[in-house]
Amino acid sequence: MIDDADWPTEIRLSRDKRTLHVAYAGGAAYALPAEYLRVESPSAEVQGHAPSERKWLPGKREVQILSVAPVGNYAVKLTFDDMHDTGIYAFDFLRRLGEEQAMRFTRYEEELAARNLSREPARRR
Repeated sequence: MIDDADWPTEIRLSRDKRTLHVAYAGGAAYALPAEYLRVESPSAEVQGHAPSERKWLPGKREVQILSVAPVGNYAVKLTFDDMHDTGIYAFDFLRRLGEEQAMRFTRYEEELAARNLSREPARRR
Protein backbone atom coordinates (compact mmCIF):
# COMPACT_ATOMS: atom_id res chain seq x y z
CA MET A 1 0.00 0.00 0.00
CA ILE A 2 1.33 3.42 -0.92
CA ASP A 3 1.49 5.99 1.88
CA ASP A 4 0.02 9.40 1.00
CA ALA A 5 3.51 10.94 1.12
CA ASP A 6 4.61 8.38 -1.52
CA TRP A 7 1.84 9.38 -3.91
CA PRO A 8 3.21 11.37 -6.86
CA THR A 9 1.64 14.72 -7.59
CA GLU A 10 3.64 15.13 -10.81
CA ILE A 11 5.49 12.86 -13.20
CA ARG A 12 6.90 14.87 -16.09
CA LEU A 13 9.39 14.07 -18.82
CA SER A 14 11.78 16.89 -19.73
CA ARG A 15 11.69 18.27 -23.27
CA ASP A 16 15.05 16.68 -24.11
CA LYS A 17 13.69 13.32 -22.86
CA ARG A 18 16.71 12.81 -20.63
CA THR A 19 15.14 13.50 -17.21
CA LEU A 20 12.01 12.29 -15.47
CA HIS A 21 10.80 14.76 -12.84
CA VAL A 22 8.80 13.19 -10.02
CA ALA A 23 7.22 15.16 -7.17
CA TYR A 24 5.45 13.58 -4.20
CA ALA A 25 2.60 14.72 -1.97
CA GLY A 26 4.95 14.71 1.03
CA GLY A 27 7.11 17.38 -0.63
CA ALA A 28 9.94 15.23 -1.99
CA ALA A 29 10.91 15.90 -5.59
CA TYR A 30 13.51 14.21 -7.78
CA ALA A 31 15.05 14.74 -11.20
CA LEU A 32 15.89 11.22 -12.38
CA PRO A 33 18.22 11.00 -15.40
CA ALA A 34 17.17 8.62 -18.17
CA GLU A 35 20.52 6.82 -17.96
CA TYR A 36 20.00 6.17 -14.26
CA LEU A 37 16.44 4.92 -14.78
CA ARG A 38 17.58 2.66 -17.61
CA VAL A 39 20.43 1.01 -15.71
CA GLU A 40 18.29 0.62 -12.57
CA SER A 41 15.31 -0.80 -14.46
CA PRO A 42 13.33 -3.15 -12.20
CA SER A 43 12.99 -5.61 -15.09
CA ALA A 44 14.35 -9.15 -14.83
CA GLU A 45 16.36 -8.34 -17.96
CA VAL A 46 18.48 -5.96 -15.87
CA GLN A 47 18.03 -7.16 -12.29
CA GLY A 48 18.02 -10.89 -13.01
CA HIS A 49 16.26 -13.22 -10.61
CA ALA A 50 18.98 -12.99 -7.94
CA PRO A 51 21.53 -10.31 -7.00
CA SER A 52 24.29 -12.35 -8.65
CA GLU A 53 22.43 -12.12 -11.99
CA ARG A 54 22.37 -8.29 -12.03
CA LYS A 55 23.47 -6.81 -15.38
CA TRP A 56 25.74 -3.76 -15.49
CA LEU A 57 24.86 -1.90 -18.68
CA PRO A 58 27.56 0.12 -20.45
CA GLY A 59 27.01 2.80 -23.07
CA LYS A 60 23.76 4.28 -21.72
CA ARG A 61 24.93 7.87 -21.07
CA GLU A 62 22.87 9.30 -23.96
CA VAL A 63 19.76 7.13 -23.65
CA GLN A 64 16.43 8.93 -23.83
CA ILE A 65 12.95 8.11 -22.59
CA LEU A 66 10.53 7.87 -25.51
CA SER A 67 7.35 7.47 -23.48
CA VAL A 68 5.91 7.35 -19.98
CA ALA A 69 2.70 5.33 -19.68
CA PRO A 70 0.59 4.78 -16.57
CA VAL A 71 0.24 1.24 -15.21
CA GLY A 72 -2.90 1.05 -13.15
CA ASN A 73 -2.75 3.57 -10.33
CA TYR A 74 0.58 2.43 -8.87
CA ALA A 75 3.32 2.72 -11.51
CA VAL A 76 4.57 3.91 -14.88
CA LYS A 77 6.10 1.99 -17.75
CA LEU A 78 9.04 3.70 -19.42
CA THR A 79 10.11 3.06 -23.00
CA PHE A 80 13.69 4.00 -23.80
CA ASP A 81 15.21 4.77 -27.19
CA ASP A 82 17.25 1.55 -27.00
CA MET A 83 13.80 -0.13 -27.07
CA HIS A 84 13.94 -1.38 -23.47
CA ASP A 85 10.38 -1.28 -22.17
CA THR A 86 9.96 -4.17 -19.77
CA GLY A 87 10.45 -2.33 -16.47
CA ILE A 88 7.43 -1.29 -14.42
CA TYR A 89 8.45 1.59 -12.14
CA ALA A 90 6.17 1.59 -9.09
CA PHE A 91 5.73 5.00 -7.49
CA ASP A 92 7.47 3.90 -4.28
CA PHE A 93 10.37 2.45 -6.34
CA LEU A 94 10.77 5.81 -8.13
CA ARG A 95 10.91 7.49 -4.74
CA ARG A 96 13.55 5.03 -3.54
CA LEU A 97 15.57 5.70 -6.73
CA GLY A 98 15.40 9.41 -5.92
CA GLU A 99 16.45 8.94 -2.31
CA GLU A 100 19.31 6.57 -3.20
CA GLN A 101 20.44 8.22 -6.45
CA ALA A 102 23.93 9.26 -5.34
CA MET A 103 24.74 5.88 -3.77
CA ARG A 104 23.28 3.80 -6.61
CA PHE A 105 24.90 5.85 -9.36
CA THR A 106 28.30 5.69 -7.66
CA ARG A 107 27.92 1.91 -7.40
CA TYR A 108 27.01 1.75 -11.09
CA GLU A 109 30.09 3.74 -12.11
CA GLU A 110 32.32 1.59 -9.87
CA GLU A 111 30.91 -1.64 -11.30
CA LEU A 112 31.45 -0.44 -14.88
CA ALA A 113 35.04 0.58 -14.06
CA ALA A 114 35.72 -2.78 -12.41
CA ARG A 115 34.58 -4.46 -15.64
CA ASN A 116 36.54 -2.03 -17.84
CA LEU A 117 33.26 -0.71 -19.32
CA SER A 118 32.19 2.85 -20.10
CA ARG A 119 29.01 4.91 -19.79
CA GLU A 120 29.72 6.31 -23.27
CA PRO A 121 27.91 4.86 -26.28
CA ALA A 122 30.11 2.64 -28.46
CA ARG A 123 30.45 5.27 -31.22
CA ARG A 124 32.13 7.74 -28.79
CA ARG A 125 34.55 5.38 -27.03
